[in-house]
Amino acid sequence: MKTIVKTHYTRWFEETDISDIPSIGGKNASLGEMIQMLKPKGIRIPEGFALTAEAYWVFLEANHLTDKIQSYLDQFHENKIPLEKAGRSIRRLFLHAHFPEEMEQEIRRSYLELCHRYQKDEVDVAVRSSATAEDLPGSSFAGQQESFLNIVGPEELMDACRKCYASLFTDRAITYREERGFGHMKVALSVGVQKMVRSDKAGAGVMFTLDTESGFRDVILINAAWGLGENVVKGRVIPDEYMVFKPLLDKKDYQPIIEKNIGAKEKKMIYTTGGSHTTNNINTPKAEQERFVLSDADILELAQWGCLIESHYNQPMDIEWAKDGESGELFIVQARPETVQSRKTNGALKTYKLSQMGKRILTGLSIGEAIASGKVCLIKSPEDINQFIDGAILVTEMTDPDWVPIIRRSAGIITEHGGRTCHAAIVSREFGIPAVVGTGNATQILNNGQEVTLSCAEGEKGFVYEGILPFEETELNLKDIPETKTQIMMNIASPAGAFRWWQLPCQGIGLARMEFIINNIIKIHPMALIRFDDLEDEGAKKQIEQITHQYKDKSEYFVDQLALGIGKIAASQYPNPVIVRMSDFKTNEYANLIGGKEFEPHESNPMLGFRGASRYYNNRYREGFALECQAIKRVREKMGLTNVIVMIPFCRTLDEADKVLQELAKNHLNRGENGLQVYVMCEIPSNVILAEEFSKRFDGFSIGSNDLTQLVLGVDRDSSILAQLFDERNPAVKHMIHDLIQKAHRARRKVGLCGQAPSDYPEFAEFLVEEGIDSISLNPDSVVSIKKLVADKEARQKK
Repeated sequence: MKTIVKTHYTRWFEETDISDIPSIGGKNASLGEMIQMLKPKGIRIPEGFALTAEAYWVFLEANHLTDKIQSYLDQFHENKIPLEKAGRSIRRLFLHAHFPEEMEQEIRRSYLELCHRYQKDEVDVAVRSSATAEDLPGSSFAGQQESFLNIVGPEELMDACRKCYASLFTDRAITYREERGFGHMKVALSVGVQKMVRSDKAGAGVMFTLDTESGFRDVILINAAWGLGENVVKGRVIPDEYMVFKPLLDKKDYQPIIEKNIGAKEKKMIYTTGGSHTTNNINTPKAEQERFVLSDADILELAQWGCLIESHYNQPMDIEWAKDGESGELFIVQARPETVQSRKTNGALKTYKLSQMGKRILTGLSIGEAIASGKVCLIKSPEDINQFIDGAILVTEMTDPDWVPIIRRSAGIITEHGGRTCHAAIVSREFGIPAVVGTGNATQILNNGQEVTLSCAEGEKGFVYEGILPFEETELNLKDIPETKTQIMMNIASPAGAFRWWQLPCQGIGLARMEFIINNIIKIHPMALIRFDDLEDEGAKKQIEQITHQYKDKSEYFVDQLALGIGKIAASQYPNPVIVRMSDFKTNEYANLIGGKEFEPHESNPMLGFRGASRYYNNRYREGFALECQAIKRVREKMGLTNVIVMIPFCRTLDEADKVLQELAKNHLNRGENGLQVYVMCEIPSNVILAEEFSKRFDGFSIGSNDLTQLVLGVDRDSSILAQLFDERNPAVKHMIHDLIQKAHRARRKVGLCGQAPSDYPEFAEFLVEEGIDSISLNPDSVVSIKKLVADKEARQKK
């Protein structure tokens, strides 16, 4: 039975809740709330206690500090002394002050009780500040005050508490309150004392209950690194990144992990003994750098906890977690409201696009979706921040709260270390400043005064280009978009793009291009993975070894990465349909994949050659198609994203259709089983002429207007000489579309169109509505304008 002694200087977390913010600050009150309400639901939270705000005021009074602090602040406001001197002088007052005897005894008693609870003579604790104005909605500046880790023994604890009080007057904390209008002498500081989790022997990190870049609410984002979590929070490392799809988490048969990216995890923070430091940052052993910190079971357990915490607080949350290397258990050590994406309104969507491309000189993670250009200002240390030039691109190794005054004056940020949840990322989002983090070597590559363009508008990766490049900024108004009978869908290639456009008023994805994932993420020809041992190209072999070194089975690399890419696209629109086209590279495009030249024939006209359906049952590629099928099966049956529809491209004959369906069945993708639908692309005249027969084999048609126009008119769509003849609005093409829709509807089959024509020609979209097409799939930037046009056309038809 736990003994809880109620006093006015310390309070145990389990006797507090969120209503105690005025007494113990947001951080500690949140811990108390979770211990009371969420620990019974299975969430593990280390025990501890808080020094109250009252203790802080008594400490000031006992040491006669109030007037002295105010004196230094007055001198600063009167420009008699600089901020640095005022802050340093105030902190010195705290460090030389003493705790009143009654208060000190109470703190020591609480610490000894904590030791007793954990059956240790001297328990190791984390000592964290929790200001009464910190971690409140509208303020993302967690970490304005200090935290101290691996504090052992009552003497170290008293010293750490004193240092926490002093940290209320760091230069950055003073600046923060001045900017936010918080009175310095009206803000108190509570100190949280919490049992440490031995993550120095395992790993730790941060979890957000939404996507921090797009604001997509249906995912959990987890960052992880080996050792104590400070390296992730402060952006000292490039962490692992995991993403989980929330709506399917409660389904026991599914594991909806839709993203797993391994990070460099360059440093590892561990305990140290002796000397003045309690922790030490060492180089992470190579074997650990190349390994994921969390197992799939860990990822799913954390994600489930994230959902419980978000549901309890009824808002998106920013959560810190740690794994104990001794017990193997996961713990939640902090939780606060997310304060950037969750505050945005959905009325408008800004998009950015480079008007011309330049030479890429750096790559990292993109933070935000904007583009910025300017001159580089290289700052390596917080001591040099006074050298920053307003409006420059800040380039540094990493940032912490000391950098905030210059971050807000920058046009963009480039860091060498950090992930999506590090300090630089969080602050740049708050200020709406684009950042590229985790570039690895920015301070070596870039020079002071060098002109660069920073682009976060190209997906998950952020790029730094040489020179000042022109770009376009567009704002899409998402308010008052009318509903339509015709399904308006999107064409999507990249998984990151699917998340970028999730807010658009569409009803699914009419064309998800598998080729983008293969070409840009996987990069290796599937047959080169299957026949790796027989490869003759030693250069390709070496590249494949480097890329797939985490996988014992090289084919599994292809399946895993393809499934994750498709899964992320499918999650962005769930439960609306996502039509995934099986691979439709031409032979010359396949040959350009790593190891591809040994498996592809040379063709004089690849556009009409060995492509689409003809590959899937041919011995040259049958095994590669099997890997594609395994990825689809994993997305639908392991992740649970059953909204995925398979689509077969360039299917020339009925016999070919039967052979492809047989190959799907061999790979356990049986049409109709577990709700699986299989569509066929309509891009060959035979698909229209024999539409009744194709309807018996497939669940729907998707018109590929580019290929259909090419083959109906006999015009090479890539020929500049014949460009004036290539027109989807030609009567012959429209006649084909009319016939297909009529025949398909008689067979009760859906028909959609996923070509470029409706985006380019509004009158073509009107023609499709007149013909009664079921869906139109568009490039994302055309969705709003075409949806309005379709709604107008449908209204006129109704009249």
